[in-house]
Amino acid sequence: MTPLETAGLSLFILVLFLGLFATVFSFPGTVIIVAAVVLYSVLTGFEKIGLLIILILLILSILAEAIDFALGMAGAARIDSSRRAVSAAVAGGCAGAVIMTPFLLGLGTLLGMFFGGLIGSLSVELIRQRNMKPSLRLPFASILSRVFAIVVKGGAATSMIIIVMLNIYS
Repeated sequence: MTPLETAGLSLFILVLFLGLFATVFSFPGTVIIVAAVVLYSVLTGFEKIGLLIILILLILSILAEAIDFALGMAGAARIDSSRRAVSAAVAGGCAGAVIMTPFLLGLGTLLGMFFGGLIGSLSVELIRQRNMKPSLRLPFASILSRVFAIVVKGGAATSMIIIVMLNIYS
């Protein structure tokens, strides 16, 4: 293997793990993995990774993204949540992610997203219902569905990386 091939393979593996890391922050990391695999396959002439493997990875990616979307929708729809509360959760999650990004070496983004969403939706629900117990249902349901979606998507991304690595190094 030439130094250029080694550098290319190292970059490819780095992009695969970037895709895995992106799933933690609710970005479409599985799509990044599939795109990297397609590019790698085209550049290597489909020597190590064929069309069947790409199709399997594409199906895994679509399933993971669909489950992520469905869980996100089900988390808020399962409970009597107002549109304002969902909007406040999204705005609070974005604001929290931006504010907390410089802290905890990247984990601040994830924590900021969770706590910002919690504070945003909780504040709107408290104003709307004026009762603490029903107001806590939306934020915790949203957090649980988000955590479960991240675990499912992360598991799919990890499986995709394992499939690719087994095919490259077999």
